[in-house]
Amino acid sequence: MTSISSASPAFTGRDPDNRLFGPLPDVQGEAGYDDDHPARVGFFTDTSVCIGCKACEVACKEWNLLPMDDSHGARDVIGLSGMSYDNTGQLGANSWRHVAFIEQSRTVDLPMPAVGLPGATRQDSGPSAANATGDSLAHAQQSSVLNAEALSEFDPQTGQTGADKQIRWLMSSDVCKHCTHAGCLDVCPTGALFRTEFGTVVVQGDICNGCGYCVPSCPYGVINQRKDDGRVFKCTLCYDRLTDGLQPACATACPTQSIQFGNLDELQARADARLATLKEQGVETARLYGRDENDGVGGNGAFFLLLDEPEVYGLPPDPIVTTRDLPAMWRAAAAGAAMIVGVALSAVLGSRRPR
Repeated sequence: MTSISSASPAFTGRDPDNRLFGPLPDVQGEAGYDDDHPARVGFFTDTSVCIGCKACEVACKEWNLLPMDDSHGARDVIGLSGMSYDNTGQLGANSWRHVAFIEQSRTVDLPMPAVGLPGATRQDSGPSAANATGDSLAHAQQSSVLNAEALSEFDPQTGQTGADKQIRWLMSSDVCKHCTHAGCLDVCPTGALFRTEFGTVVVQGDICNGCGYCVPSCPYGVINQRKDDGRVFKCTLCYDRLTDGLQPACATACPTQSIQFGNLDELQARADARLATLKEQGVETARLYGRDENDGVGGNGAFFLLLDEPEVYGLPPDPIVTTRDLPAMWRAAAAGAAMIVGVALSAVLGSRRPR
């Protein structure tokens, strides 16, 4: 293995074959695999067809023998969040797939006659009705209007004018991104994390010493420690299945093909075509996340088609691998060290001058 020092081209940004960020055409070759290694594989998750069935979560737990946990990571507990159909809450050491449920309400113009609030615009005809409009009836109608207005503020489907409100669910199955430049892999001191011949990033639980360095190094907050022994775990992209020529369990179980597995180049081309189709259909908010190899992590092995801003799905808008700034840090440290040495030498030489 080639050693890297602070003077190496990799730390000056002038080494196109060994960089800490930016595009990297051959991640397996960078990891030391021969040229005949398999093509890089990954996930393309099309959230526009996700129905939130959670089949991927179940398949992931069943295949990988992951323990049951609740939204707070407590093991062997059936916990309900009480806030959503999403009871997993987030990715963790025991949940390698997480289907997020995001409820949104927005005002839309419906092509139908408008109906006012109950009791607000109702007008009865006839003399008897006119005589019945006393103080008590007026008070009752006013109370009805106030209750309807309060209901309209509480219920996003109740409208006060001709414009109604519409609810939509955004659902997305989140997973480890298997970054091109994986911060967790860069900082692991024991080699527990390694790059596979398929270009994915895997944790070897029997080698992990629980130091936890990888946890803050992940810009997505994916990798996490188990509370009982401190070791870290995350999605392996079913490395054991890949070596046997099988697809990952989650992609196999997905009934709508929201989770698509395959050659990463082919998935990227498929995602570009899908995005173009949605744009033609007027879905202007559609976007690809993790597809750009010029982003802060060099692109992801698992990327997504989203229907809203990344923050809506709990994803960072501009993820950056934590090791990106190491060259500048080394240069600053070297400059500081040189300054300290210079000051010390000046003090020593100055003390030796004859008086």
